[in-house]
Amino acid sequence: MTTLFEKLGGAAAVNLAVDKFYERVMQDDRIKHFFADVDMVKQREHQKDFLTYAFGGTDKYNGRYMREAHKELVEKQGLSNEHFDAVAEDLMETLKEMGVAEDLLAEVAAVAAAPQHRKEVLNQ
Repeated sequence: MTTLFEKLGGAAAVNLAVDKFYERVMQDDRIKHFFADVDMVKQREHQKDFLTYAFGGTDKYNGRYMREAHKELVEKQGLSNEHFDAVAEDLMETLKEMGVAEDLLAEVAAVAAAPQHRKEVLNQ
């Protein structure tokens, strides 16, 4: 069975998507402030690792759990549903810009916007 990771183009595609995604995020007034003091080199690597895992490119993920990674953002900076939606929108727009097919966009959306991910990120 072919994974979403493979359908998207593997590591090269995920790497490019993450780089383009963060270019978009850093221009997005709704969410860019969350990244003001973040080491973006490390952040991009974490995101590449996470998406590789989330899209089925590996069965191992060594990063922090979503709840732990975003707890301070929720408690001290007000990370909310609005921000979660903005991130998901930026990811989808990035993939559309890269020419990802509609059927694959739907698969990505199902993973990215899964209710359990929203609950974990927003510490609900």
